[in-house]
Amino acid sequence: MSKVRFIEVEEDRAEQRLDNFLRYFLNNVPKSRIYRVIRKGEVRVNGKRAKPDSKLSAGDIVRVPPVNNPEKEAVVAMPGQSLRKALDAAVVYEDECLLAVNKPSGLAVHGGSGLKLGMIEALRADRPQQKFLELVHRLDRDTSGVVLVAKKRKCLTVMQDEFRSKTNVQKTYWCLVKGQWPVKATKVNAPLLRHDESESGERRVSVHPDGKASVTKFRLLKQFADCAWVEAQPVTGRTHQIRVHCQYLGCPILGDDKYQDAESERIAKAIGLKRLFLHAAQLVLPHPVTGEEMTFVADLDSKLKALLARLSE
Repeated sequence: MSKVRFIEVEEDRAEQRLDNFLRYFLNNVPKSRIYRVIRKGEVRVNGKRAKPDSKLSAGDIVRVPPVNNPEKEAVVAMPGQSLRKALDAAVVYEDECLLAVNKPSGLAVHGGSGLKLGMIEALRADRPQQKFLELVHRLDRDTSGVVLVAKKRKCLTVMQDEFRSKTNVQKTYWCLVKGQWPVKATKVNAPLLRHDESESGERRVSVHPDGKASVTKFRLLKQFADCAWVEAQPVTGRTHQIRVHCQYLGCPILGDDKYQDAESERIAKAIGLKRLFLHAAQLVLPHPVTGEEMTFVADLDSKLKALLARLSE
């Protein structure tokens, strides 16, 4: 970015904090640099200095100074035709407020940390007429399944409040795990501790008494010879919660390069699994406008379906 920009706040971005507003328009710039230009007064709202937590109003004019990332120049990546088609086909529900997308495994929900393009950037590039598109929640890059995207700020705020309260939101995941699933393992209540990020930036989590309370409900769907198809419903929403709780039970998820053991790796290779078998199959929550209970369902991809069929035979 080499020139000063003056951006008028759209109706959908009213009540948004200034720092979050800038993070959208300067998405390749580190947060620390964004806070620095705000603190130095280079960012102005209607010609006046403002604080990072200042709430914007529709019609406000925000002065955005020239900002770049000296460590890594921003590269604008555009989605290819194949990704555009894949995401179009992956939309399982859409109305004037939101999109529900069956995110494929291997696609990050957003760019950053060395990734030029994520699902949300691809959707924005493919829908330039849509002035507002924001992630309501996130899935790990290797996890497939339902992800909600808000098309209006008010809808985003309402749905994020629902996710925070957890009262009316129910998430259902499917996973394929190692070995014989313990019949009595219908609920795991084991605190999870997040460790400092390693040099590579990878996050690690383990069961630890000093961790945060973490609860997952489980249900065995089908037991195979060397592995089991299991349904998981996280009551809390900790990082890698389902993956670590499965590992805690001695049944790590197959294809999990962070938490699998040698036997899991052997089984995954033997059955031809080349990805993490963790899929967000269903999401239930109230519609942000009508309040009606909505159920969003994401089907397994054809390769995982075929794998389950082979195992059943």
